[in-house]
Amino acid sequence: ALQKLRYDPVADFEPIGLVNSGPMVVVAKKATQATTLKELFETWAAGSEKITLGHAGIGSTSWMCGLQITNVLGKKLTFVTYRGTAPSLNDVVAGQIDGMCDLAVTALAQIQAGTVKAYGATSTARLEQIKDVPTTREAGYPKLDMVVWNGLYAPKGTPKAVIDKLSAALQEALKDPTLKQRFNDLGTDPVDPKRGTPEALRSHLKAEIDKWAPVIK
Repeated sequence: ALQKLRYDPVADFEPIGLVNSGPMVVVAKKATQATTLKELFETWAAGSEKITLGHAGIGSTSWMCGLQITNVLGKKLTFVTYRGTAPSLNDVVAGQIDGMCDLAVTALAQIQAGTVKAYGATSTARLEQIKDVPTTREAGYPKLDMVVWNGLYAPKGTPKAVIDKLSAALQEALKDPTLKQRFNDLGTDPVDPKRGTPEALRSHLKAEIDKWAPVIK
């Protein structure tokens, strides 16, 4: 949606299956006075010209989530580009910028340490690691909805027997308690093994393209 690719993301790969998915979390610098997501967004909307929102570059998940925030607010914020979410989050910790929308998997450690304030997770249910943080839907912002996912692909033309074998191995791995716990520790969830199939990933990618391409454009 952002640039001309040398490949077709749908037609040029053989899907194996979805692996995991996790939400984004809206975080702000520790000095922020707001106690709820509604208060935070009202503050950001009122001072939109001065509010700085970090992201990891155009096309990144933090940038896309930032777009959703501006759509929800109906106001433009000042976007600040970084070479990745880590330096962006570091500046939220340092109070150099007002906030960002970051992957739960990368923001969790700072949230738990209390160096940033978390206001809402874009998940369907509260995250086990930060149960006091409501979902964006709970907080009154159902349109702030973004789940980041990972999937496995093989080169186009890979024999079906190979794809079937890899898919079966993935489905088995997704049942492993150690894997589930490790994903949980990181603030992400393994998908139901039934979604670890080529068909499920093929359908999911198409749905994601249909959802996000209009937003980005």
